[in-house]
Amino acid sequence: MRITSRGEYGVRALFDLALHYGQGPVPLKQIAERQGISEHYLEQLMAAMRKSGLVKSVRGALGGYELVQPPHAVRIGDVLRALEGPIMTQSDSEAAIQDDIHRQALSALWQRIDDRINQVLDDYTLADLLDKVEDLRADTGALMWHI
Repeated sequence: MRITSRGEYGVRALFDLALHYGQGPVPLKQIAERQGISEHYLEQLMAAMRKSGLVKSVRGALGGYELVQPPHAVRIGDVLRALEGPIMTQSDSEAAIQDDIHRQALSALWQRIDDRINQVLDDYTLADLLDKVEDLRADTGALMWHI
């Protein structure tokens, strides 16, 4: 399993929206600049996430993008699946195995790995990322206090 730049940039874009949640629509250009993502590429990602119901777009001079749900309801797994498709390990070597029992044993292993990966991604939300930022800021502040 490999998460492509498409998935990574999508998570970063929605994390940016989570950081500005409740402040109204965020212009695509601002997200692109803050996250270092091509505006054209980000448009494609946002279109896919809009289609998946993760974001909504607001037209007009004060338009932009907003999360459809609050950050605590947006799972990282949903973002990645919207952009990457199903998240699963891949094994090309399985087809080459002649013994059906061996193939089944390996398939069971890959399925278990897939289940765990999806569980972790579905347990982690945008709100968890926001909490991590706050924890890191608090830790940095504590370190600076002692210097």
